[in-house]
Amino acid sequence: MTPAARLSAAIEVLDLIDTQRVPAQNALKDWGTAHRFAGSGDRAGIAGLVFDVLRRRASSAYLLDADTPRARLLGMLRLERHLDTDAIAALCDGSRFAPEPLSDAERKALDSRTLKDASAPVAGDYPDWLDPHLAAVFGDDRVAEAEAMASRAPLDLRVNTLKAKPEKVGASLAHLGAKPTPWSPIGLRIVLGADARNPGIHAEEDFVKGAVEVQDEGSQLAALFTGAKPGEQVIDMCAGAGGKTLALAAMMQGKGRLIATDRDKRQLAPIHERLSRAGVHNADVRTPKGPDDTLSDIHASADLVVIDAPCTGTGTWRRNPDAKWRMRPGALDIRIKDQTEVLERAAPLVKAGGRIAYITCSVLPRENNEQIARFLAQHSGFSVVPPEQVISVLWDKAEGFAAAVRQSAEGVLMTPLRTGTDGFFVSLLKRS
Repeated sequence: MTPAARLSAAIEVLDLIDTQRVPAQNALKDWGTAHRFAGSGDRAGIAGLVFDVLRRRASSAYLLDADTPRARLLGMLRLERHLDTDAIAALCDGSRFAPEPLSDAERKALDSRTLKDASAPVAGDYPDWLDPHLAAVFGDDRVAEAEAMASRAPLDLRVNTLKAKPEKVGASLAHLGAKPTPWSPIGLRIVLGADARNPGIHAEEDFVKGAVEVQDEGSQLAALFTGAKPGEQVIDMCAGAGGKTLALAAMMQGKGRLIATDRDKRQLAPIHERLSRAGVHNADVRTPKGPDDTLSDIHASADLVVIDAPCTGTGTWRRNPDAKWRMRPGALDIRIKDQTEVLERAAPLVKAGGRIAYITCSVLPRENNEQIARFLAQHSGFSVVPPEQVISVLWDKAEGFAAAVRQSAEGVLMTPLRTGTDGFFVSLLKRS
């Protein structure tokens, strides 16, 4: 397919998303099924266009002064792909499979309109109802922070130190452009271009043998900040597919007791195979069976309870831009209730001197700082471990990271703008 034909296809997919109100991945899959002639490179290119439009949905529509799939695509080409009007016009020439030529109004908008007078939600590309929440944490920086959350994320990998060393895996994956991550001592990063396909990591020998896992650097750091140590009893209460469970196991060096569980047993389905591939032998996966609490035998004996809390996922918009436009205010209230419940379940599991690591992939204060403040008000036996102490596990990079990350009395907040990671909040609570 020509670049122009890919634009036409992207407009079709965007129209499917609008008219059928389906997630972007579903619309792309349906389009691919109906157009089997499109190769993998074409499908990746079309997906890249669609997701870039979703990242810049509000600002692109504002730039073209029209909220249609075509207008949003044209605006994105200017704002995200940085094409000038003539370059866009060359792609939209009305030839076979190409979009119709630019109208006078479209050309004028591309030539003259800017985001100078746009509102914060438009310039930052997020729903209006989220503006007070983002203003509460970022203030006047919320547009810049949101713009960074609208950029394309790199592919980050975590080296499994139970099986390999970062230097060796980095050399092995050099052909994919893998380089050390800025902060995580066990991370590798592959930067992807706008139309690039994700490299076939799952087919690489290092992945097959369990030496490497796909994990954002922010998630790697969140695991490191828990301070899990060999010989401890560690509980991962919201283990899901096991990303942080695997990281905790590597930190424990196979020594001690690691319990992984999740209220939703469907989320746990992949964890068994992943633990086996990673060479983890000290993990006890507890799948819920009926109404009984899987942790009912644990009474104030855990050294560390990790809560990778259910949240709105606002910190992962780079990877899932569709989610921010599908999110509704009611979802925030539901997540806050879930977080409160899991924190209350965790408190009695921790022994004196033990810790709770509360983690979200959200940037919203109601899910982060306010949750910790509420918990502390009701549990006087817990206190927040100072952020500088939490960050100290990064050794020689701790000072630089401390200057980049957002610190508060309740914990640390990583963001794409400041740390180059997904948005993650981490609070380490110690029981006296």
